[in-house]
Amino acid sequence: MTQKPIYITDLDHTFLRTDQSVSDFSTQVWNQRSNEYILSVATARSFQKTHDFLTRLHLDAPMILLDGSMVVTPDKKLIDIKIISKALADAIIYEGKKFQISPFIIALKDMQLNEAFLFPKTLNTHQHGVLENYRNDPRMIACETLNAMEMNLKLVYFGDFEILKPLAVHLETVFGKELEYKLAPEKYSDGYFLTILHPEGDKAHALQKVMEYLGRDVADVTVFGDSINDIGMFKLAGTAIAVANALDEVKSVADIILPRSNDEDGVAHYLAAQS
Repeated sequence: MTQKPIYITDLDHTFLRTDQSVSDFSTQVWNQRSNEYILSVATARSFQKTHDFLTRLHLDAPMILLDGSMVVTPDKKLIDIKIISKALADAIIYEGKKFQISPFIIALKDMQLNEAFLFPKTLNTHQHGVLENYRNDPRMIACETLNAMEMNLKLVYFGDFEILKPLAVHLETVFGKELEYKLAPEKYSDGYFLTILHPEGDKAHALQKVMEYLGRDVADVTVFGDSINDIGMFKLAGTAIAVANALDEVKSVADIILPRSNDEDGVAHYLAAQS
């Protein structure tokens, strides 16, 4: 019996358009192909935000969320989770204050996957811009004094490269292999973001968990992406495909570079062309 091909795509600037929408064409192709292929996503987004973006799409395969910190099915069956402890997260916050910056913290309130987004009341320009995307979101909690929760999935600093690069170096010096550090340009603005994760909370480790769950080899999967947090996944997957607008670092490790960008439905056009 022939096994179904597996395709897993990043969302922001890969499958989503720059206005954070899924086009009618991409929706149509995805839903048509969902009977023939196993289709899923690997995103920095949370469960709720991913669900909101993909509400029109047929989903039944495990999703890689929050950069790989969590692998969960669309019906909230938890397959894998990688948590930063409260003590370690509070230590990260303390070290960050030496650079006059505090992170956003994405955490779980409980094992029913109810989410909390903690943020400091004192914000820089880049952090203000991020909050605009979460206006009236009930998960957002403004903190006079920022302290971590018990189940922290990732900490994210937003700011200028000149602040975040030295911070990344400092945190790696202090915490070493206790954490994963990813510094990348913020494509929705002119700033950067530094994501702090459990050392096995990245997309590569999560991809391995998805393939184990499906009973398939990583050589069987094709992945799509555009940014720094996709590189580990690209190196692991059988086939790695970069959209035309991907960072050069991502294109350099891709097997295929699409002629179309996310705003031109590059992923959907590729899926539609497969026989």
